[in-house]
Amino acid sequence: MDDITHGTFWESIFSLEHSTFPNTEPVVFDITKFGAAPDGKADASQAIADAWKEACAAAGSSKILIPAGTFLAGIVNVTGPCKGAIEVEVQGTVQAPPELTGDGLVRDITSLNSKYFHVNVLGCDDFTFEGFKVSTPENSLNTDGIHIGRSKGVTISNAKIGTGDDCISIDYGTENLKITKVACGPGHGISIGSLGKYENEDPVSGITVSDCTLTGTTNGVRIKTWPALFPNTATNIHFQDITMENVSNPIIVDQMYCPWNKCNKKEPSKVKISDVSFKNIKGTSATSLTVQLICSSGIPCEKVELANIDLTYSGPEGPAKYECIDVKPTIVGKIPEGCK
Repeated sequence: MDDITHGTFWESIFSLEHSTFPNTEPVVFDITKFGAAPDGKADASQAIADAWKEACAAAGSSKILIPAGTFLAGIVNVTGPCKGAIEVEVQGTVQAPPELTGDGLVRDITSLNSKYFHVNVLGCDDFTFEGFKVSTPENSLNTDGIHIGRSKGVTISNAKIGTGDDCISIDYGTENLKITKVACGPGHGISIGSLGKYENEDPVSGITVSDCTLTGTTNGVRIKTWPALFPNTATNIHFQDITMENVSNPIIVDQMYCPWNKCNKKEPSKVKISDVSFKNIKGTSATSLTVQLICSSGIPCEKVELANIDLTYSGPEGPAKYECIDVKPTIVGKIPEGCK
């Protein structure tokens, strides 16, 4: 996520397709016709379930419409198979009650052409995305695929994310996150941060990104923190078994992150980064600087490992280069000059 103010709602269009049908105008099932009130007070769960039930039983294509307004909804179980393709269009806000707890599962859903973050996971525990797809043009601003913050035990697997910002952005307070078998591109890659912008941020820890493919992204895997400003920690972070295809900045730690050059770069970042590994990362880079680890001069990165990095560059700037500042990584396997 490039730096912006975090949103408070999820505004997207979802497409749940179970088979292929002719291109015809869908029959619209407006949840307000089933008793839902856009006041943020009355429970709309049953209305959503009833709209889904009728749409699922209808032949041909259907659209479930959640119009403008705020709709309070608890657990809604929507399942197939259905007789036709179903599209869910969210124009308003679907808000969970504050007492709602339990595990969440999002499976086999496509989020299409969001105006902002496709999914914002904030303050959640034990949430799983399986077979999730995101599709937005690469020139669409601030359309992060999945944004996660202040959450524990989130799992993302078998996802295909193409967007105009980070495929997955990981904010402060995220713990025990597992990302596996994600195809990212276009987009800005898989990013942790930016951290250290706000006072009293919760730490980031226990992040594992594995068996992923990034294609044509502007960044690969990265950790970014603001210079000066506020302290935080990021630890126990591991990127492994990742394939890059024509990726700019494939591996990057940037503790001088400063969009729009509106920062105090004279003071180092106060975010401590430790216990980080990049293992078995291969493929091609669109730039010659394939590994760039720029840590804080005030509190250098510790326990950083680079193992079996095989990223090639064949452009006019010469062979692939590595750069390491304020960090002395453990090296496993062959590595170019710059980080030894």
